[in-house]
Amino acid sequence: QVQLVESGGGLVQPGGSLRLSCQASETILNFAIGAWYRQAPGKQRELVASILYNDQTNYAGSVKGRFTISRDDANNTLNLQMNSLKPEDTAIYYCNIGGKFWGQGTEVTVSS
Repeated sequence: QVQLVESGGGLVQPGGSLRLSCQASETILNFAIGAWYRQAPGKQRELVASILYNDQTNYAGSVKGRFTISRDDANNTLNLQMNSLKPEDTAIYYCNIGGKFWGQGTEVTVSS
């Protein structure tokens, strides 16, 4: 069982930036895919970004050009750099490893 711990969430003004990190309890090299999801109040959880073992990335249309997903295999970390944040980015963000292991979530609030 892989343990995942997210960090980096918080309150930020529109146009600001945050960097989310997901620390895994074991090497993420064992997994072909890592991803970030988010769930806004009253909405379903949605895929934000994913990254494959070969560093191929995929982004939701609403975040493309603003968010960047990366993996640090040496430190067993999955990261999400979020720039130009908008109020509609407000949600709880979850990391996922291997399509089956989830973190507990970190809250992001974008508000002035």
